[in-house]
Amino acid sequence: QVELVESGGGLVQAGGSLRLSCAASGRAFSNYAMGWFRQAPGKEREFVAAISGGGRDTYYADSVKGRFTISRDNTKNTVYLQMNSLKPEDTAVYYCAATSRIYSAMNEYGYWGQGTQVTVSS
Repeated sequence: QVELVESGGGLVQAGGSLRLSCAASGRAFSNYAMGWFRQAPGKEREFVAAISGGGRDTYYADSVKGRFTISRDNTKNTVYLQMNSLKPEDTAVYYCAATSRIYSAMNEYGYWGQGTQVTVSS
């Protein structure tokens, strides 16, 4: 069992930065690949980024590549999403989730946080 709690969301102007955190409770955090997803109003939830259990492998949605960076600190049971050069279209509720392997489909993520709101003003 893994419980996930996101933090770090807020209101930022276009071009600004935010860092989201996702703290995990439970054992063997490093056994889980972690992902970030987002859902904008009226839209389906979409993949943003993922990282392997050891942190060596990462991959990103094309829409955020070069602007967002996913990382993790397994000593703190925490995964991060550094978001730079934010755009109004990045506005969404951001969720972290855990799965058994990095290249998982969304429905293979078994544990989800409650989400944190990110709003980017133009």
